[in-house]
Amino acid sequence: MEGQAPTIILICIGLLIADFYITNGLRGALKKWRFLQSKSFLVTYWVVSILLVIGLIAGVYFKFGLGIKGAILLLFFLLLACKACILPFIVIDDLRRLAIWLNRKRSKPELVKASTDDQPKPNAIPRSEFLLKAGLLAGALPFASLGYGIINGVYDYRVRYCNLYLPNLPKVFDGIKLGQISDIHSGSFYNKKAVTGGVDLLMREKPDFIFFTGDLVNAISSEMRDYQDIFAKVKAPLGVYSSLGNHDYGDYAWWPDAAAKKKNMDDLIATHKNMGWDLLMNENLRLKVDNEEIGILGVENWGQLSRFPKYGRMDLAVKNTDDLPVKLLLSHDPSHWRAQVLPQYPQIDVMFSGHTHGMQFGVRTEHFEWSPIEFVYKEWAGLYREGAQQIYVNVGYGFLGYPGRVGILPEITIFTLKSGIDPALKNKV
Repeated sequence: MEGQAPTIILICIGLLIADFYITNGLRGALKKWRFLQSKSFLVTYWVVSILLVIGLIAGVYFKFGLGIKGAILLLFFLLLACKACILPFIVIDDLRRLAIWLNRKRSKPELVKASTDDQPKPNAIPRSEFLLKAGLLAGALPFASLGYGIINGVYDYRVRYCNLYLPNLPKVFDGIKLGQISDIHSGSFYNKKAVTGGVDLLMREKPDFIFFTGDLVNAISSEMRDYQDIFAKVKAPLGVYSSLGNHDYGDYAWWPDAAAKKKNMDDLIATHKNMGWDLLMNENLRLKVDNEEIGILGVENWGQLSRFPKYGRMDLAVKNTDDLPVKLLLSHDPSHWRAQVLPQYPQIDVMFSGHTHGMQFGVRTEHFEWSPIEFVYKEWAGLYREGAQQIYVNVGYGFLGYPGRVGILPEITIFTLKSGIDPALKNKV
């Protein structure tokens, strides 16, 4: 991180210079707008900008909750997008002014006096004012996208398909379908019909087995009261296997005593059982088809970043699995992969995670993915590979905090297990 310091400082200086240019451009072109000319506008603008820059630096160098980091990053990049939309209009207006000034310098005095470029006709909008109003309108588009995300994005479930190549996969498992959902966050839901629609979408894919990779609730187990029957419909011939996320432990709620918190945990574990899901807490089981077996391992939450709990015990999860040709790991937080799984457990073929939500804001297409969350997590959405090991990060079924999604839509993942080497890797050799 130390090597990044000069770059981050330069970026912050550049952003503050851009802020100075934007404020002066707006105040210069829109002189009739009293609020823009007031000290209140300048104080508000600069306090917000400086605090967000400080928050960005703090998010990089200091440890605090992902929810706070996510909120800071979302607001920072949202306002940055607004400024990016306004900036070209200010630049165009300044270039226009410069062209007029240069033209006047070359022109004869009498022609300069006759020029009416900056003397608009009665009732006409001056060009500078028109350009800056257009810029402000363009700058409002990112905020409009947040409203659209609340109305249309939050329950717009999308099925993503992925061929998962495993060199040691027994032939009998070749072609088997695995489904994954993550981060239900039932405490945020407000539309049971829409939630049921997502479950129906998953079931129509007819997966042979299913993984749920943590965060069933926001804080307390009772949040599942109205949704347990809905998610009990998530069933598969070879079983449904689940793990815990950081929100599932009750750490983000107030409890009168330790016994109340323990009961909450017991109730949450019972909810998994009532839905027919096999909850794996630092343990493993063998998935058998005909006479062949692969391993399904599940650990409790283990997060490298911020102050997320480290309840996961890989040493227990891998116990008695040495003879299994393929090992699939459920671990909620993707930072676990790079921090512990890669360096210490090379026998893990694929890790399945969630947690990031893709920050519920960004761009995700077939050929391009971007979200501000990539400044917090290196692996934040989709499939990643390092050496012989892979990780898939699901961006989540539900939502937390901001009740919407912009660009990063709720995800249902369907994997087709393939025996062999990924053809894309063969082509690179």
